[in-house]
Amino acid sequence: MKIVLATLNAKYIHSSLALRYLRSYVKPVFSDVELVEYTINDVTMNMVGDLFQRRPDIVAFSCYIWNIRETLDVIRNFKKVCPDTPVVLGGPEVSYDTDFWMKEYPFIDVIAMGEGEETFLELCQAYDEARRSGLAPRLKEVAGIAYRDGERVRFSMPRGQIADLNSIPSPYTENLDELKNRVVYFEASRGCPFKCQYCLSSIEDGVRYFDLDRVKQDLKRLIDYGVKTIKFVDRTFNIHKRYALEIFQFLIDNHNGTVFQFEITADILRPDVVDFLTENAPPGIFRFEIGVQSTNDETNRLVQRIQNFERLSNTVRKIKASGKIAQHLDLIAGLPEEGYQSFRKTFNDVFALRPEELQLGFLKMLRGTGMRARAAQYDYVYMDEAPYEILGNNCLSFEDMMRIKRVEDVLEKYWNAHRMDNTLEWVISRHFASAFDFFQEFGDYWEQQGWSRFGHQLEDLFSRLHHFLGNRQIDGLDHVESLMRYDYLIHQKYRPRKVWWDEDTGKAELKAAFQQVQAQRERLREDFADHAANEKEYFKRTVVTPVSFDVERWLKNGEMAEGDYTLVVYYPYTDSRDNTFVVVDRPVSIAG
Repeated sequence: MKIVLATLNAKYIHSSLALRYLRSYVKPVFSDVELVEYTINDVTMNMVGDLFQRRPDIVAFSCYIWNIRETLDVIRNFKKVCPDTPVVLGGPEVSYDTDFWMKEYPFIDVIAMGEGEETFLELCQAYDEARRSGLAPRLKEVAGIAYRDGERVRFSMPRGQIADLNSIPSPYTENLDELKNRVVYFEASRGCPFKCQYCLSSIEDGVRYFDLDRVKQDLKRLIDYGVKTIKFVDRTFNIHKRYALEIFQFLIDNHNGTVFQFEITADILRPDVVDFLTENAPPGIFRFEIGVQSTNDETNRLVQRIQNFERLSNTVRKIKASGKIAQHLDLIAGLPEEGYQSFRKTFNDVFALRPEELQLGFLKMLRGTGMRARAAQYDYVYMDEAPYEILGNNCLSFEDMMRIKRVEDVLEKYWNAHRMDNTLEWVISRHFASAFDFFQEFGDYWEQQGWSRFGHQLEDLFSRLHHFLGNRQIDGLDHVESLMRYDYLIHQKYRPRKVWWDEDTGKAELKAAFQQVQAQRERLREDFADHAANEKEYFKRTVVTPVSFDVERWLKNGEMAEGDYTLVVYYPYTDSRDNTFVVVDRPVSIAG
């Protein structure tokens, strides 16, 4: 019997852990198993045609909020050309309100609810037996499914959780070539000890762990293969201190340049674990995703989220101070009793920690969650179809939601992209009441200008911020522009052919700057000093622009020296060295 396991990933670079678990579990019994990963951007008929050509005896799809619409389109058309091929759905999107899915979409034959490995194997065995005997498959004997019995939808007996996770064969013992240049998702445990009512993990009971030796073997295999990024999907990776520490130590010893991302609950990350990480983690190999969601105590109580924000803040600050681990902090707008002003406070509380990334999301009423069950209690209005995002509630209007979405848009383009960190720090701290107010005002201005209807290049992002600040008539715009010039030039991989400001550096100034740089070669980085000795090489590798204060001195020690200066940015043209720069005096005759 030929089995095809399929899903539609959000992007090609993603990979499906669920399908790989299913394949590893059924392959000892059924050798003819194909795994195929499409994306939500693929053409429907191309996917249908590909499935048709594979001639499967059974097809299974893994379903999530981000792919359910496209998946249903594929199945609807596939069943028209292969009406007798059983189609099985599984995954979090269809495991709840299963009766709705079966009745609304008659082309779905079976839905596997919850943990799928044992269920799917038994389903395959039932269909294989039916294929051999010519009789109808005995689906009622397969626990944990919804299935069709003529015109009726029936449910089999519930299936309990897999008691021993190690009974599931590793998904990463073979077929590693499928993972080349892709993000690999990895699981050391299943379940979550917390009961946050907006999250599907709240429905599961307890936390189960894979054996540590198995985890280490799988990780080493992936590292040795050359996987660049491994994302742990454990809901609270650090809940078991000893277990987490052993994996951290193993990865520190064996990482070989692979980057690992974990979901961390920061307020329960023990101080000794933080000390261990800040002292021993190689810079850049760990990334922590930390869900804050809200700093409103009443909101957290209503969604049954236990959180000590002061302790969380101390942990985040200490990790950030080490400079070794990037942190991604999450917020959710639209939680109960968190109106616009309360969310403004939440945003500012978390932004004050200066995480490398601040993800601003919006509450989604996921099927099966407590929030969806109690939506009427808070007058929630939300999308009928995935992703079920809210449109408003009793304290947050749709208009306020749209305003916050403009904050999210600018936050992503500017803060999370790290295109002009120095500029943003300067502007937010000197010219706005809070970080939220900056992103809100800029987002509103962006919308008023109609920029959301147009694409943008890097130069546009700088010129639009400059336009916004100029329209606001802030004091010291020349200083802001100087920092913007620095941020723009220092992050370019190569010497840019064009800049976003009107070029205002003449030949005489270029020559004068060169002479000053030559005279100060002893304070330059070695490669910069070497190229500054040769006029041709120097001009090929530098960009020169006037600035209104000594940016170099300010960045090094916070000293503010206003005046006429020249910024010289040097490009080494090698991946092993970052760009560097120097600031020199601008000759009086030119400055005047």
